Amino acid sequence: MADGHSDPSAASGDPVPRLLCDVKALAALDPAPAGARWRLAEPGRQLDANVVHIRPGESIDAHTDPDLDVLLLVVAGGGVLGATGGHVPLAEGSLLWLPRGSSRSLTAGVDGLAYMTVHPRRPGMRIRSHGTPRDQGRDEERGRDEERGRDEERGRG
Repeated sequence: MADGHSDPSAASGDPVPRLLCDVKALAALDPAPAGARWRLAEPGRQLDANVVHIRPGESIDAHTDPDLDVLLLVVAGGGVLGATGGHVPLAEGSLLWLPRGSSRSLTAGVDGLAYMTVHPRRPGMRIRSHGTPRDQGRDEERGRDEERGRDEERGRG
């Protein structure tokens, strides 16, 4: 959910901070649909972020991101983070660092679980012909954005 206003940096050409969404309002939707409810999509960004909801008792299977550290902030509800070191109870306001290479799963509690993840933006896919150097030919990051969107719909941050 964008703020509904035009980009304030367009007039001056300078970047300007702006309100993107109300995370508490997203988390309070009832009935709460599962999956990604918002994602950062502003052009030129260096970060990726999304707000994800998991229904009560549902979970996201164990997965690993080998490339990126992720911050995860619980914005509503609660549940459990499963990790190699054991289970970590989650409640509204819990802030976790998920270091790259760590395995994790998420299970929502009785009230469901809504959380926000933030991590560096993944580099875009590169399309190259035989013999083309790796740093030439870019797919406008479309392929990675589509792949990331599918992951976010499944609730993987």
